[in-house]
Amino acid sequence: MSTNEALLQQRSKHVPQGPFHVTPAFIKKARGAVMTDVEGKEYIDFAGGIGVLNVGHCHPKVVEAIKDQAEKYIHTCFHVAMYDPYVALAARLNELTPGDFPKMTMFANSGAEAVENAVKIVRYAKKRPAIIAFENGFHGRTLLAMTLTSKVKPYKFGFGPFAPEVYRMPFAYCYRCPFGLSYPGCDVACADHLENFFIDHVAPESTAAVIAEPIQGEGGFITPPPEYFSKLQKICRKYDIALIIDEVQSGAGRTGKFLAIEHWGIEPDLITTAKSLAAGMPLSAVTGREDLMNAPHVGGLGGTYSGNPLSCRAALAVLDILFEDGLLETGRKLGETLLSRFQELQKEHEIIGDVRGKGAMLAMELVRDRETKEPATEEAKRLVKFCYDNGLVILNCGNFGNVIRTLMPLVISDEQLNRGLDILADGLKALRQ
Repeated sequence: MSTNEALLQQRSKHVPQGPFHVTPAFIKKARGAVMTDVEGKEYIDFAGGIGVLNVGHCHPKVVEAIKDQAEKYIHTCFHVAMYDPYVALAARLNELTPGDFPKMTMFANSGAEAVENAVKIVRYAKKRPAIIAFENGFHGRTLLAMTLTSKVKPYKFGFGPFAPEVYRMPFAYCYRCPFGLSYPGCDVACADHLENFFIDHVAPESTAAVIAEPIQGEGGFITPPPEYFSKLQKICRKYDIALIIDEVQSGAGRTGKFLAIEHWGIEPDLITTAKSLAAGMPLSAVTGREDLMNAPHVGGLGGTYSGNPLSCRAALAVLDILFEDGLLETGRKLGETLLSRFQELQKEHEIIGDVRGKGAMLAMELVRDRETKEPATEEAKRLVKFCYDNGLVILNCGNFGNVIRTLMPLVISDEQLNRGLDILADGLKALRQ
């Protein structure tokens, strides 16, 4: 029998160190919200493949859709011989995304590819070069996506020079307000700051788009106040600037709605989705206004594997599970349970400085002192390890690595959820010893 240690030795010999791993486990099988490693140890999964498995590991409907498609054809390349699943999925996304206006959708393979294509599209349509991104934002690891990403280490360090015409402004991080203000007395000055940004950094006439995550994922599940995006969009529309919303981690039911931006009630010009969209199959999408999406010339967009039929069939199954099987409602209830439990833990443990997020996309920011808000980075690492040692896989994130986040499958059972939360609670107690 292979062991984790033996496989780890082979991994170190044959795979470079760059592709990191959070745990030393090698998984043999996974179902629902439980993973089993090659040694037979089970883990409750609060990571979900970094937000990829909202419908769970190997959901029967997804597996059946993939099997059925694989027996028909696996690849033709949409640019050579088209197929119905691509068009059917595009139509579904056009219908489901916010906005009472004509939309179109194209597919790629990864979240980073979706972001890069969204930027290509708006630059072409607007005939402007500049893109405004945000501090704490994450948009991927390819050249342009990495440039849009904020955090330097490990994502950008040593990989320059970066793509030009990308500008970065502060985000609505209420717990650590970059303007030293407090909500709601601040009147959401972080959104209004975009007007000043045009004076000091880049002219609106040169700006094609503003790109933002509705809830910043890798940046620490930073969640803006209710007024933020409506203010931001109003300024964008004033200057004919497109608003791109990156739903790669926050979409596909993660927050109790199909897309997180629905909580803010705005209609983005373009939306990128990936991760849980196809339940683990490589697929991403750009959905947006018809006039923008249809602007690039024939042959200007695409890729050999983009929107491959197996992934499209998996995504169609995911949408059925979310909307026909009631998983969105399940996700909303899960979020209520998580929020209540996290708030209880916050009262019990001084190290929890902030609880934030929406639906089941929740996080706890750990601090050594609630007054100074000194990040508890090492403590967060210890907590993640404690959880792993005791059968729970959970991730940290944030610029300081001090934020504990939940990305468990929405299909998790009550027993699995409570067992996982108990392990997390025990880990917080262990930090005090």
